[in-house]
Amino acid sequence: MNILLVEDEQKIAEFICAGLRAKGFSVNHCSDGNQGYEAANQNSYDAIILDIGLPGRDGLDILDGLRKNGNKTPIILLTARNELGDRVQGLEMGADDYLAKPFYVEELNARLNALLRRQEGKPQHLLEVASLQLNCINRTLNCDGQSVEMTSREFSLLEHLMRSPDKILTRGQLLEHVWGFDFDPCTNVVDVCIKRIRRKISSLEKAGEMVGAIESVRGTGYRFSSR
Repeated sequence: MNILLVEDEQKIAEFICAGLRAKGFSVNHCSDGNQGYEAANQNSYDAIILDIGLPGRDGLDILDGLRKNGNKTPIILLTARNELGDRVQGLEMGADDYLAKPFYVEELNARLNALLRRQEGKPQHLLEVASLQLNCINRTLNCDGQSVEMTSREFSLLEHLMRSPDKILTRGQLLEHVWGFDFDPCTNVVDVCIKRIRRKISSLEKAGEMVGAIESVRGTGYRFSSR
C-alpha cells in the first residue's frame, strides 16, 4: 500500500514512517503543505495522512482543494488534542477519519487498514461495534433510532474503546489518550467516566437485550465487547 504522509514535525514523521514501513506500507513524506498538495495531485496513493497544522498550505485547505478537484483518496487527519473544531470541520469537508496526537503507530496502522477495507462501505465518521453506532460529527451514541449525546470526555473515551473492540486497554493508556500525559495517574476519573458511559449505553437497551458492553478487567483496565 502506497501512503502519502504530510507532516512538518520531523520526529513525528520519522516515527510514523518507521512504524508504517515496518508494517509493509510504502510511505512518501512531505514536510510542507504546498509540496504535499502537489504530491497528492500528481501521484496515486492508497491513503493520505494529513497533519492540520502545516507550513505553507494548511491541512484543511489541502483537504478542501483535493475534494473540490474530485480527489477521493481516503484521508486521515492528524490533529492536536484541543482541535475539536478542526476535526469536525475536516470530517464535514470530506476527511475519512482523524487521529489526535499523541498516538501509537499501532493505532494509526489499524485505522489505515480499516479505512482501506471499508472504502466502499459506511462513512468513516460512523463507528459501529455490536449494536451501537458512534457518530464522530455530531458526537452522539445511537442504537436502532435512539440516540444520546456524549460529553467531550465521554465521547473520546468511548471512541478509543470502540476503535479497539475486545482489546484490553489499561487505565494508564486511557488516561494518556483522553486526558493527556501530565494527568495524575492515581486519579479515578477513568472509572467515573466509564460509569457515566455505561448508564448512557443502558438507556439505549431494549428489555433484556444487550446493545454493547464495556467490560472491566480486574487490576488492568477496560475493553469494549463486540459480542
